Amino acid sequence: MNPPEYKFIFLISNIYFFIFEEDKVGESKQTVLITGASSGIGRETAIKLAEKGFHVIAAARRENRLNNLADQFQNITPKQVDLSQADETEVFCRYLSELQNPVTVLVNNAGYSVRGALEDVSIDVIRRLFEVNLFALMRVTQACLPGMRKLRKGTIVNLSSMVGKFAFPCSGVYASAKYAVEGITDALRLELAPFGIKVVAIRPGPIGTEFNEVSNNLSGDLMTKTDPDYKPIYQTAGAATGKMFKGLSIPGPDLIADIILEAIFSNTPEAAYSAGPLSDEFLGKRENLDDKNFHNFMLEKFDLVNLQV
Repeated sequence: MNPPEYKFIFLISNIYFFIFEEDKVGESKQTVLITGASSGIGRETAIKLAEKGFHVIAAARRENRLNNLADQFQNITPKQVDLSQADETEVFCRYLSELQNPVTVLVNNAGYSVRGALEDVSIDVIRRLFEVNLFALMRVTQACLPGMRKLRKGTIVNLSSMVGKFAFPCSGVYASAKYAVEGITDALRLELAPFGIKVVAIRPGPIGTEFNEVSNNLSGDLMTKTDPDYKPIYQTAGAATGKMFKGLSIPGPDLIADIILEAIFSNTPEAAYSAGPLSDEFLGKRENLDDKNFHNFMLEKFDLVNLQV
């Protein structure tokens, strides 16, 4: 998707919201839950929905940032929770199940990445990532569904990724979690359609947020303390990635927040939305090439065709 197309999405979204604002007054009283709401896409989405009058439950680890949001908006309720800890997630889910006004819009945004070849990543590190990126998403969704079913309405927006449909080298752990998010999203879309509940996947490409910084911190020294055999792969794939990113115009989180709002406000949202540089290119190739030819495309893209170690 090119920069002019981003602007077109913003323009159409704003026109739509302006025209239908009066018709959405009833909806604006709904309760929205956004996980990972302290920064990036989650924060931008929380602000945009709060500005439209929704009651927003903003959940994240960093309490000070959540309180900053709540100071700006009376209709934002901050909830500190570490979704990597199953016991904390269970307490949070009990809170959700006891809400007088149940959540009718759920944005499962919390997540992070770990970078490294599978052989270099411990099972404990993998388990923690899956706890946040997948199991917490499932638990929170389970907690919100009874209220949505009772009302026979609701919207669930799951933040996937372009690597929910394919994997970069050294991104297998993160990609596998996002593949699982895609699977549960597809199943939920079928299971919940009879209840009038909409389920949408968002597949961003690179976005200008703190995601990379947080992911690098959580990855630790995986890519430096590695088996010597893997170092040429890390170096080659890393250099190729740098070339891909060179000259790219990386959009901010507001791009994805606007797409999330489009999905929420639409009566007939797309099953999935992709956005951001590289996303359309790679997803287009994945859709149009068979498995073998896509594999060859990826080998070439990351300069791994002739690499021998």
